[in-house]
Amino acid sequence: MRIRILITAAMAAAFTVAALAAANDGAKDTDPYLWLSDVQGAKALDWVKAQNTKSDAILKSDPEYAKDRDAILTVLNANDRIPDPQVDHRWVFNFWQDAQHVRGLWRRTTIADYAAKQPRWQVLLDVDRYDRDTGKNWVWQGADCTPSFDRCLVSLSPGGTDAHEVHEFDPKAGVFLDSGFSLAQAKSDAGYLDDDTILFATDFGPGSITSSSYPRIVKMWHRGQALGAAKTVYEAKPSDVGANVAIFHGPYGTVPLVVRGISSFTAEFFFVRPDGTTVKLPIPLGADLKGVTQGQLIFTLRDPWTPPGGKAIPRGALVAFSVLDFAKTGAMPPVAALYAPGPHAMIGQDVSAGRDAVYAPIYVDVIGSIHAFRLAGGKWSDTALAMPKDGSTGVASTNDWGPEAYLTCQSFTQPPTLYQYDGAGAPKAIKSELPRFDASMVSVTQNWTTSRDGTQIPYFLIRPRNAQGPIPTILYGYGGFELSLNPWYWNDGHRPLDPGQTWFNKGGAIAVANIRGGGEFGPAWHQAALKEHRQRAFDDFAAVGMDLERRGLTTPKQLGIVGASNGGVLTTVTMTQHPELLWAVVCQRPLVDMLRYTRFGAGQSWVEEYGDPAKAADRAWLAKYSAYENVKANVKYPSILFITETTDDRVTPVWARMMAAKMEAQGHDVLFYESAEGGHGAGVTHAEEADYWALSYTFFRQKLGLEGSTSAARRLSPRSLRP
Repeated sequence: MRIRILITAAMAAAFTVAALAAANDGAKDTDPYLWLSDVQGAKALDWVKAQNTKSDAILKSDPEYAKDRDAILTVLNANDRIPDPQVDHRWVFNFWQDAQHVRGLWRRTTIADYAAKQPRWQVLLDVDRYDRDTGKNWVWQGADCTPSFDRCLVSLSPGGTDAHEVHEFDPKAGVFLDSGFSLAQAKSDAGYLDDDTILFATDFGPGSITSSSYPRIVKMWHRGQALGAAKTVYEAKPSDVGANVAIFHGPYGTVPLVVRGISSFTAEFFFVRPDGTTVKLPIPLGADLKGVTQGQLIFTLRDPWTPPGGKAIPRGALVAFSVLDFAKTGAMPPVAALYAPGPHAMIGQDVSAGRDAVYAPIYVDVIGSIHAFRLAGGKWSDTALAMPKDGSTGVASTNDWGPEAYLTCQSFTQPPTLYQYDGAGAPKAIKSELPRFDASMVSVTQNWTTSRDGTQIPYFLIRPRNAQGPIPTILYGYGGFELSLNPWYWNDGHRPLDPGQTWFNKGGAIAVANIRGGGEFGPAWHQAALKEHRQRAFDDFAAVGMDLERRGLTTPKQLGIVGASNGGVLTTVTMTQHPELLWAVVCQRPLVDMLRYTRFGAGQSWVEEYGDPAKAADRAWLAKYSAYENVKANVKYPSILFITETTDDRVTPVWARMMAAKMEAQGHDVLFYESAEGGHGAGVTHAEEADYWALSYTFFRQKLGLEGSTSAARRLSPRSLRP
């Protein structure tokens, strides 16, 4: 559940038990587990400690847990991993974590040197060393630099929270500036207009935060000014989601925008003039900004749009709008539709606009390609690049100041390969990761099943090639916020991580469901499961589980499900609606209680996804499926493991705590584990990620009857995991 606008720490702290005390009708909320919503309270943390001790005794004492954790950690720390490139001018930047640098290094090298097998990195900031010097556990949250690269705004958070401090950094001297721009811990958003001016949104005190807990005021701050003297350039409404900034630099100049977030999926966009005044852009509320090339603002459409004086453009299309021409003249410029996907196609989220072209992943039936769109002579061309056609494709980075684009390709069995493309010929593969397991020993199929309303739902199934009959299977899904589950090589801790040795080698399978609510077939696929139609996502997920069992690939006692965040809604609802379908659930950093979700963290900002429980009509459909309200004492539910983080200030650990406590009191088989840090993620260090997934796999292995790593491992022996 990540959106671009950032919330403040002050508001996250403000959502305490008192905030939950009133029910929607003004009556006192008497839920007996609300005391667990005191996130940092001593009583609640004592409960967490006791639950962790119980889970440790069952899971971490399992001999296979340590083996799984070590195997996952070895892969996470492997030196052959591709350093994620962020290209700017002649430099490639990267943030890197390994066994020696658990908090990480921010570093750079030249474009030419990056292509070498062993680049010569220049370390800009050693976060581990900075932690030692300051006596705090800072977590890297990113940096925004001036085009001259003389100064950077570096964001660091304590324990991985969304709330972070922003301090100006001299990358050449490697020091933070005592007299530079600086923002106290909050969920701020800031970017450079020029070397001496920034636009930023933060918590300015009472009245500066929306009801969704996000900053609503954007200011312009000149170097040497006191913070209080910064000029307000825009104020969103208190009822909006919030306001943030989007600033693009290139040979065309600077495009500074303020984004007024009306909802999670709608916004207004304002061009900021040099004097701090703004002008609203005549683009649709559902535009999803991707970048700027040659003065053209690039975005995709969540809804059909007919530009003034132009032709109708369908939902999901990639669009170019001459933002600089509009800023100069105020007249509506021509609008170009670069690509319109068909009914089984979608444009990937990581569209990127470089100096010379716009690069877009185009997916058909969840299989990717890369298209390059170029503007010449007032016309756009579309070129499909020569990339592998059997997995996922992505755009890692494009250069706003040069021809370079870095593209990726991977699949469930093919390790990531990074391609460099300079605008001519075919992309060149420059880096590949080593295989983590013998892919010839597993099979990957894409299957389709029919959901309750007749809609065809695709899913991927990955299982040992020689497996016969039903075997333990983990079903993974998300189904929300227009996020797509495209094939990946088990290298992302937000999704099942490195199951080669920990699951496949032991004879298990994993299924990945591409259900409605996601973005696999564009905005329409997402919108089909919004609000009162949310049940469709749950029906789709259950249909995949039923299909696996109908095909004889698994059985109810061998089927487990896993999901995180919005996936916590999915897994707990599936558990309460179809307890007969499965045997085990791993519910990670979840959202669960749909009648109270708007009152903690960033919940109010998600009402366009789920509905608003403060409204009677919305509350009615939310109450029908909300697992917290529907779980019962006299029903046999699957065993469940909740995993969450104390420092999660987005979804918060409240819902996992309350659901676990309620289910435990009802007599169900429940385990709960809460790590001290991690924010809304799978951990801030590789060791924490390894813990997170080793706990998950150990729980599934115990509950689903997966055999140990002896005979199964011989059937599917891993290749070298050389660091």
